Order: sequence, then structure tokens, then C-alpha cells
Amino acid sequence: MVKMIMHGCNGAMGRTITGLAKEMDGIEIVAGIDVNPVVLSDYPVFASLEECNVEADVIVDFASAKAVDHLLDYCVAHKMPLVLCTTGLSAEQIEKVKESSKQTAILRSANMSLGINTLMKLVQDAAKVLANAGFDIEIVEKHHNKKLDAPSGTALALADSINEAMANQYHYKYDRSQERVRRDEKEIGISSVRGGTIVGDHDVIFAGTDEVITFSHTAYSKAIFGKGALQAALFLAGKEPGLYDMQDVIG
Repeated sequence: MVKMIMHGCNGAMGRTITGLAKEMDGIEIVAGIDVNPVVLSDYPVFASLEECNVEADVIVDFASAKAVDHLLDYCVAHKMPLVLCTTGLSAEQIEKVKESSKQTAILRSANMSLGINTLMKLVQDAAKVLANAGFDIEIVEKHHNKKLDAPSGTALALADSINEAMANQYHYKYDRSQERVRRDEKEIGISSVRGGTIVGDHDVIFAGTDEVITFSHTAYSKAIFGKGALQAALFLAGKEPGLYDMQDVIG
């Protein structure tokens, strides 16, 4: 049985994962960490990692970007595997994740769903054909009105996967309102929509002459991310130091 600490246990995703873990074999949440340390389930909740006196095999994080630096320091010091699901990390934090993974196992993914990670593979294959044929690439992501970061980590991950397939020839364009210039053929446009209760929509658009191909993924429930996070925790427990992602989990 893998023993797990839920970092950000009283947030929306923390509560979702708590419910899912009760139905999944092989894993148990033994403690939670939250700035609001109210006990909402059958495990103890602590205000900080330092206060937690419960032994565990892995931490799953769905908290906030501002808590990531301290979380990484803790995991390195305690050689604790970490499934890092929080998005909106700065360039400095991403670099710190890479450095920390040299000392403990870290799995970082902008999106934990099986569908999105399959989509990443599909758009890589599409880009190799369509981009070379002169198709422009645009990504449109839509999320609920409470999401703080933009563009979404998933949109950036999709752009990165395309760029990787194209030998990193592309740069990203987030805003066209400040200049009147023709679109660069080596850019990937990324646009964000925030509204209502949209869980998560991502469209990858390949726009050519007289034809458009769109790859779409729609999340109808946060449960898909929670299931992926738990699968990642099962995968990561006991792993050697290194930086992993969901592609490692799904094989």
C-alpha cells in the first residue's frame, strides 16, 4: 500500500483526489497539508510540512505556485518523491524543479489526464507533416473564471511538444493587440479564455490554405486530473531520483 500526503488537501483538487483515493486500490492518503488546516476527511491535516509527523511514500501537490519552493526544499531534504501538479511556475521555479530532481524523484506534468497526454503525441505527429507544409499553428485554451495563471500550463505543454517535434524552431505569441505586423510563420499563437465553470478546453489549430485541422480536448470534470495524479503517485513511489512526466506513467 502506497502512503500518500496530499499537499493542498482542502482545495478543489485536493478534495476531489481525497474522494477518488478511497475508491482506488493500492494507495491511501495518510495526511494532508493545507494553509486552512481543517479536517474534512479521515486523515489528519497540518498547516505545514514541518508539523506533519506521519510517514509517507510520496507527496501529491495541488496547492499554489507560491508554495512550490518550500515544498521542493522539503522533498529534497527528506528524499521524498513528489508528484507536482501545480501550474503557473516561474522560469526560476522550473529550473529549481530540475535541480531538485537530481536528489529526489519528481514527476511534473502540466496536465495529469490520459487524454491530454495522448493529444501531445498526436499534435507532434501532425506538426511534422502540416507545419512543414506551411500550416500556421494556434492554441486556444479555456478555463473557469477562478483560474489565476494564463496561459494554462497545458497550453504551454502542448506548444512545447510541438516545438520539440520541430527542432525548437518556433517562438510563442501571447498578445497581438500591441502591434500591427504580419504573423510570423515560425510562431505558435496561444490565446486564453476565462469564464464560468469551464473545467478545461484546449484546441490546437493547424490553419493552412483553404483548410483547417483542429485537435480538441474537453475536460468535463476535475476527476480526470485526480485519477491521473493518483496513478502518478503509484508510479513514482520508490523511484530513483530523476525528473519524470505522465508519458512515463502511460508508457
